[in-house]
Amino acid sequence: MTSLPLVFDAPARARKPPRHLADLSPAERRAAAAELGQPAYRATQLATHYFGRLTDDPAAMTDLPAASREALVAGLLPDLLSVVRHAEADGGATRKTLWRGFDGALVESVLMRYPDRVTMCVSSQAGCGMACPFCATGQGGLTRNLSTAEIVEQVVAGARHLRAEGGRVSNVVFMGMGEPLANYSRVVAAVRRLTDPVPDGLGLSQRSVVVSTVGLVPAIHKLAAEGLQVTLAVSLHAPDDELRDTLVPINTRYKVAEVVDAARAYARTTGRRVSIEYALIRDVNDQPFRARLLGELLRTRLGTSRAHVNLIPLNPTPGSEWDASPRPAQDEFVSILRASGVSTTVRDTRGRDIAGACGQLAAKE
Repeated sequence: MTSLPLVFDAPARARKPPRHLADLSPAERRAAAAELGQPAYRATQLATHYFGRLTDDPAAMTDLPAASREALVAGLLPDLLSVVRHAEADGGATRKTLWRGFDGALVESVLMRYPDRVTMCVSSQAGCGMACPFCATGQGGLTRNLSTAEIVEQVVAGARHLRAEGGRVSNVVFMGMGEPLANYSRVVAAVRRLTDPVPDGLGLSQRSVVVSTVGLVPAIHKLAAEGLQVTLAVSLHAPDDELRDTLVPINTRYKVAEVVDAARAYARTTGRRVSIEYALIRDVNDQPFRARLLGELLRTRLGTSRAHVNLIPLNPTPGSEWDASPRPAQDEFVSILRASGVSTTVRDTRGRDIAGACGQLAAKE
């Protein structure tokens, strides 16, 4: 078997992001407030402003003494991400933001409005170390992990933007830049901040959060034991090891059967159906025999009641010779899977013309 290093931590950096309220548990926030010479309960007041009122402006915190506001905001609400630019598509329904971190690292997030929900697609790393050749993020390599607060701040910023029009973020998907389970502890902490009730967090439903992975098997098992009700999305992209070794290089360490078995264990433990992500690539993985292989794989190893296949027409990326499957091939693939008893949908492509769709995030200035 080819040896492939498993990247759970990004390359070492000289500095870490400054400490932020969203990095800390409620108990840690109270301790931090005390370190700043403030009564511990001020931390709860500050969290109410940040998570409940979506503000980090000390002038808006009129229930706090002026001197306390400045000290608390300076110590616990530092600026983490600055906007480089926004880009809109789909008649304004899709909005991509390019962010610059404290150290110059670039990441992107995407806000998507649908008739019945608003979804934030967030990044968990600057870049990605998984090296999938059809993904712009993977082609660029890994810069560093994002902190818990840097992840949360992407959602808070989206929530602030929506508030002006009376909207709210209802769903969060960890499908932006990076492999979420390679930044495990910070991603799980971010999920808790997003789903804990105000003032401890943003108060989203755990069932409205999706955490994706290319198949880091030990981390899937670890996530299953967290007691969370988030949806697991497995980026499979091929039902056979020969092809998946090329499309998803981590497959040289964790083979298809092992990944699907881990997904089955997650579904059994949590009671949550697993989403199987499959980018359809013309003449590469869209053949009818692979649709039959995929249907059989999911039927026998995961169970049709525990699986939902999300087919993704491949989005173009610079330097890639691959293209999306033609519509007849896509339709046949869908028909074969459904005939196998596997629930299947084709993802609605959003933001393709602003390089904001699945696999296109590259964080270029």
